[in-house]
Amino acid sequence: MAKSKKRRKRIMRYLVLGMTSIIIIVLTTFTLGKYWVEIYSKYQEKKQLDKELLSLKEEEETLKVDVDKLQDPDYIARYAREKYFYSKDGEYVLRIP
Repeated sequence: MAKSKKRRKRIMRYLVLGMTSIIIIVLTTFTLGKYWVEIYSKYQEKKQLDKELLSLKEEEETLKVDVDKLQDPDYIARYAREKYFYSKDGEYVLRIP
């Protein structure tokens, strides 16, 4: 009878140890999976933001060129004539489709 109790105690101890180990492994795996998903989403976001940064830098360069052009009075006069149909005194604006 004493051997049976010791054996039962040993089996219970192994069962508790095994269940605890399984719970720890499952929780660790779940936590690692969650962090990998978060890292992957941040990586995707970084790729998208890099593309957006590149397009914004190209737009900035275009706008800098436009600013330089708008410093020239001749360019401003020609632009106003073409875009808004302004004319000098004595000139007529003819719009041809």
